Amino acid sequence: MNVCLFRLSALGDATHVLALIDAIQRDAKSQHWRLVWVLGPAEAKLVAGLAGVDLVVYDKRSGLAGALALRRKLRHMLGGAAFDVLLQLQLALRANIVSRLIPARRRIGFDAARSKELHGLVINERIAAGAGPHVLDAMLGFLAPLGVSRPAQLQWPLMIPAEAHTFAQLHLPDGARYLVISPCSSHPLRNWLPQRYAAVANYAAEQLGLVPVLVGGKSAIETTMAAAIRADLRVPYIDLVGKDTLKQLLAILARAAVVLSPDSGPAHMAQALGTPVVGLCAATDHARSGPYRSQNFCTAHFADAAERFLHKPAAALRWGQKIERDGVMALISTAEVCTLIARAASGNRLS
Repeated sequence: MNVCLFRLSALGDATHVLALIDAIQRDAKSQHWRLVWVLGPAEAKLVAGLAGVDLVVYDKRSGLAGALALRRKLRHMLGGAAFDVLLQLQLALRANIVSRLIPARRRIGFDAARSKELHGLVINERIAAGAGPHVLDAMLGFLAPLGVSRPAQLQWPLMIPAEAHTFAQLHLPDGARYLVISPCSSHPLRNWLPQRYAAVANYAAEQLGLVPVLVGGKSAIETTMAAAIRADLRVPYIDLVGKDTLKQLLAILARAAVVLSPDSGPAHMAQALGTPVVGLCAATDHARSGPYRSQNFCTAHFADAAERFLHKPAAALRWGQKIERDGVMALISTAEVCTLIARAASGNRLS
């Protein structure tokens, strides 16, 4: 059977797809299946080295020409035939439109309660409702239509090359414990306040013996955030902002004792590697999109934000709704995050 998984972005969601793929591959009936994953360029770099899956990169910026080229490439891979199954794992309008160009007999999508942006028009089957509130739970709902059982324990096959481990060990040598701070989401209104990040870093170093490590990309938002955090640090720290690749970041996250991050790709990547994550959740619901195995280390202010900014209970909001408003992340206090850091640092790695 030829199975196409369609999930272009983002990095956090790509880690969820890894758990889905691993569950499929561990089932005996998939032994002779061909798995093809259509994904974005950054996501392809993150999951490079994934065994048993053909990665087909599609850049959303390539427009109609790129979408048609994708269709031709997929048809060529199957000798002109259609896929037996398409797993439409993305709800965004553009993703729904592009997925319609992929020939497939069975087109499986999300249940009606989660569907939006014409999703129902590009599929002919749905997963069962009630798979669980988290995005990963919803993705694992795609196993049942394939006749695959959810495994008792999830695994995330993230490949980290030796070079990346060498880079991480060079900058985060043995003999210390590290608090890795990834302060920025791709959505700025999900980001916490730099002064509070610094206060937590100072506490972690002075009270818990953790060495703060700043990570992030080269964008203006990330470099500005890092500069603001550094201005209030009074303890020794390591600054790797703009200095690593995605694979090197994975190795850094794997060496951390704790990771501190808003709802972002690195938060999901870290928990996939077994590193405890303190997730800063107010603009988004930690039960839906917090780090999957670190729910007990997440701040949980989404309900507060719904009452304060939308004047309605969180239960009245649709699945996936976000509250990205000025001031929403200020609902998270420094004191509560310090408490969560101490709890996460005192425990074992995630299992």
